[in-house]
Amino acid sequence: MSLQIGNVEIKGNLFLGPMAGVTDLPFRILCKEQGADLVYTEMVSAKGVQYNNKNTEQLLQIAEEERPAALQLFGADPDILSETARRIEHRNFDILDINMGCPVPKVVNNGEGSALMKNPKLIGEIVRKVATGYSKPVTVKIRKGFHEDSINAVEVAKIAEENGAAAIAVHARTREQFYSGQADWEVIRQVKEAVTVPVIGSGDVFTPLDAKAMIDQTGCDAIMMARGTRGNPWLFTQIKEYLKKGILIPKPDFDEVNKMILRHAVMLADFKGETIAIREMRKHVAWYTTGYPGSAKLRNHVNEIETMEDLKKLLDHYQNHIEK
Repeated sequence: MSLQIGNVEIKGNLFLGPMAGVTDLPFRILCKEQGADLVYTEMVSAKGVQYNNKNTEQLLQIAEEERPAALQLFGADPDILSETARRIEHRNFDILDINMGCPVPKVVNNGEGSALMKNPKLIGEIVRKVATGYSKPVTVKIRKGFHEDSINAVEVAKIAEENGAAAIAVHARTREQFYSGQADWEVIRQVKEAVTVPVIGSGDVFTPLDAKAMIDQTGCDAIMMARGTRGNPWLFTQIKEYLKKGILIPKPDFDEVNKMILRHAVMLADFKGETIAIREMRKHVAWYTTGYPGSAKLRNHVNEIETMEDLKKLLDHYQNHIEK
């Protein structure tokens, strides 16, 4: 199945959601290879682009092989967001997404991310200013509401659509919940029924069974996976096989995991340099190896590694240990 978002055709309905510190260029490529149909960058500060922040430049880089790709901006000032969108319009992304769901205090305290859910009028203004005359589809990622007393995803989705949003992603939790508790998929269904643009469901998809249940219960046009992909880029392949053929692929053996970790590390080192890459790989190794025999011991040692050679030795030692 293909999905149309504005003037962009996407060849399927499984999306890699944006995660700060996770969905950098190497990880997006690995997920694309495993079947992600659309990948999202880490969220990029509109002000950071305006001020030519050196860290922002790396976040804006998108490789040809990961496209179609969505670049996600965050901010709260319609003029700054609009100006930033035009400044980066020539870059190598296909869809511009505006973050209205990030729950992190330093973002929310600036009136950005999920704080926007408290101001639907401002959301309309932001979407209108960015989308008017823009050559690429503009989409939004929202939450169920700011807290349980102000559940307004349907209202916000309608306003976003009326002002030019080409698709709406709904994380089915309030800001108050952060990522805890259960996602309320009912709100995704309500949004789907309220708007005509594609609706992307997000929240609690960790297995192929979750993916099928979300589609069945909400009628959403696409599914966005985020935390479920950490250490598991294979999730996209697993879901595709299940949705198409009803087959549940077993999780990869440790040899395959080992190869993926090393490939990920090499790509990260090429992109960010070995020192940063190895530091960042520590959390990825913990995610990749969760649930495998004796992995707790490996995770205890992973924080001691400093070089690519250390990583290879640690993985070899671990693999030899579990194969005995």
